[in-house]
Amino acid sequence: MAARPLRIGILVIVAFAAGLILARLVTPVREAAPQTERATLLPEPRPLPALALSDQDGHALAPDFFKSHWTLVFFGFTQCPDICPTTLATLAQVSKQLADLPPMQRPRVLLVSVDPERDPPEHLAAYVRFFDPGFMGATGSLEATAAAAAAFGVPYAKVTMPDGGYTMDHGSGLFVVGPSGGIVAFLSAPHDAAVIARDYRKVVAWAGDQR
Repeated sequence: MAARPLRIGILVIVAFAAGLILARLVTPVREAAPQTERATLLPEPRPLPALALSDQDGHALAPDFFKSHWTLVFFGFTQCPDICPTTLATLAQVSKQLADLPPMQRPRVLLVSVDPERDPPEHLAAYVRFFDPGFMGATGSLEATAAAAAAFGVPYAKVTMPDGGYTMDHGSGLFVVGPSGGIVAFLSAPHDAAVIARDYRKVVAWAGDQR
């Protein structure tokens, strides 16, 4: 009589082990994130809402604007004295260093203005295209700008100057948005073109391995 419970116990163990093996086979294994120099990879893409902004040509950004593309996103403004032009010049170098990638893996560059009062589309267009003809800009109402910054977690503030004018303080990080439409990685300042390019290649390769 004791043999039957023993056989049942063995069968339960075997079934449990078989279940673990089957689960291992049907469940995709997520590759460990690669070692990067400045980029912080998110465990899962952070979804982004549709942004109520217009591009540098005055066209509303489509709800699926970020889908099916890789995009490097930076928040700044055209009258920024140093950080913004330096970052855009760096991103122009990055674009050249990534020119050998397949077309669908090359990143678009998008500058989102935190100063919509002084950055209408036509002004933004001339500014971003000075650095690279393919660069894009986005601007909108004060409310839409605040919503976009909140979606990316970017701090910014209007600062009054002694002469009565104002400037804008803002975060200087770069965001890598993947074809899923979500944020895949964040690159903190200071920015170096070669480092960004190397990290970007790792991010794209890693994201591809997860599919």
